[in-house]
Amino acid sequence: MLQSLIHYGIHFGLPLVIAIVCYKTYWLKAYAIMLLGMLIDLDHLLANPVFDPNRCSINFHPLHSYYAIAVYLFLLFPKKTRIVGIGLVIHIIADFADCALM
Repeated sequence: MLQSLIHYGIHFGLPLVIAIVCYKTYWLKAYAIMLLGMLIDLDHLLANPVFDPNRCSINFHPLHSYYAIAVYLFLLFPKKTRIVGIGLVIHIIADFADCALM
């Protein structure tokens, strides 16, 4: 229960705080873009079983690989891709927290 609260708190709460604090004039748009970072979980559909509560996503699924994470970190630097990068990095942080709490 606590693990889920932390995981989803990071997924939904952290982007909201960042959107409100850093993107005041268009916080809702920034928040929506950051939430789209959850789409990388579509790579879970490639796994068998699709959901395993005891499996760490990091470096197991293709869009959660260390190579993909390096791309997400790179997206933080150009201003045009920064919000997308923030959303993807927050997603990875949430999944890292999940792995640490296992």
